[in-house]
Amino acid sequence: MKALVYQGPGKKGLEDRPVPALVETTDAIVKVTKTTICGTDLHILKGDVPTCEPGRILGHEGIGIVEQIGSGVTHFEPGDRVLISCITACSKCEYCREGMYSHCKKGGWILGHKINGTQAEYVRIPFADTSLYKIPDNVDEEAIVMLSDILPTGFECGVLNGKVKPGSTIAIVGAGPIGLAALLTTQFYSPAEIIMVDVDDHRLEVAGSLGATQLINSQDGKAVDKIMQLTEGKGVDTAIEAVGVPATFIMCEDIVAPGGVIANIGVHGAKVDLHLEKLWSQNITITTRLVDTFTTPMLLKTIQSKKLKPNLLISHHFTLDKILDAYDTFGRAAETHALKVIIKV
Repeated sequence: MKALVYQGPGKKGLEDRPVPALVETTDAIVKVTKTTICGTDLHILKGDVPTCEPGRILGHEGIGIVEQIGSGVTHFEPGDRVLISCITACSKCEYCREGMYSHCKKGGWILGHKINGTQAEYVRIPFADTSLYKIPDNVDEEAIVMLSDILPTGFECGVLNGKVKPGSTIAIVGAGPIGLAALLTTQFYSPAEIIMVDVDDHRLEVAGSLGATQLINSQDGKAVDKIMQLTEGKGVDTAIEAVGVPATFIMCEDIVAPGGVIANIGVHGAKVDLHLEKLWSQNITITTRLVDTFTTPMLLKTIQSKKLKPNLLISHHFTLDKILDAYDTFGRAAETHALKVIIKV
């Protein structure tokens, strides 16, 4: 089969690889039909994720058709159309029993990281019964791809951790795919204001079309002043960090209101200063999280009912033989206006 392989920092290639085989009785082999690229894949390619070794097939998102099942799989049959979760869950360890599937002792984020992933014609899915979801009939399959990772990530790490409430004021710092996913799902709770911050006017324009009430380009360094003016000097009830660099987290520290929440989504590769000299008395909460995907069934229902339309986040389409072009387009998002790319296998 064809597969996109991480060949070491700064190197990748489309290679011929053996079709995966069942290893455990709880495995399923899935024929991938559509996949996508995540910002985390770019982190791996930069060498920022040393736990991902050269030779690994990348990708942790996608949909497909069950090709083969182990004798211990009871919820799926060959021919079933399925959503592949970015998080693999055994459902039995202490973390899984607490709902923290991302910290599963035998799973967690392993696809395209510690085991071969979804940017290939076939993928082996461990613990298939609790790591796959059946795709309902009459739904947009490309929208379902967004359920592998970015929608539950934006919702769980941003909206739920951020304690968004009706009538509250929200700032989302970063209008990339994850920030836009948080924007879509924060509207479940009817906040009064959703302020979107980014340096890219095109992404801000998209955010406006998806429901943001205020758009701020932070290129001039005056975003904090503008947000404080908009909130009459109070700040925001929830500041969602969706970039993963020191400057954007510090911005969240500067704009959060007393009693507010800073909800971190971004993947941070460098230390960030925590200004407790300003925040120690402000009754704020800072949350961190890796997505657990426990909200995936609920989000799937909202897509099925057309209350949520994540296909609006898709900007480009490629086929697997053009996946190197897809990476180039996704990696130059400021120039190409790329959000999420769909790769048809």
